[in-house]
Amino acid sequence: KKVLKPVQRRHVAQHLRDAYRISTRRACQLVSLQRSSWYYQPHGRDDTVLRQRLRELAQIRVRYGCQRLFTLLRREGWPDNHKRVHRLYCLEGLHLRSKRPKRSRAAAHRLERVELQRPHQSWSMDFVADQLFDGRKIRALTIVDNFSRQCLAIHV
Repeated sequence: KKVLKPVQRRHVAQHLRDAYRISTRRACQLVSLQRSSWYYQPHGRDDTVLRQRLRELAQIRVRYGCQRLFTLLRREGWPDNHKRVHRLYCLEGLHLRSKRPKRSRAAAHRLERVELQRPHQSWSMDFVADQLFDGRKIRALTIVDNFSRQCLAIHV
């Protein structure tokens, strides 16, 4: 297995030191690891305060996304960049829920649906298109009775 990351190389070098009792210098040479990387101590940062503030802002501003919350944090004086804020935003699960689809304006002006009682009370028409066996296209206007669903006329 190919070892690419310094963390993985450090683990392999540690295994070589433990299993074969070789020096740190030699183990680092064998796995092509810089000795400064061997001695490097990662210093993680505590993000709990920032995460808490991000959660508070998201509760106050429900429709704000990551970018707008980042702008609010910047105005408050937080020095963190947008990539860290986005990472914490995703970890907190603060993604915006998609909005419900708005009803069209035409739907607002429609009349109420009338309950049909008998045939020939309401008709509908529609253009339909089809293709003949020899490849020619044909268009037709169909007229249908809404109560009986019977086709009253077809105009080609």
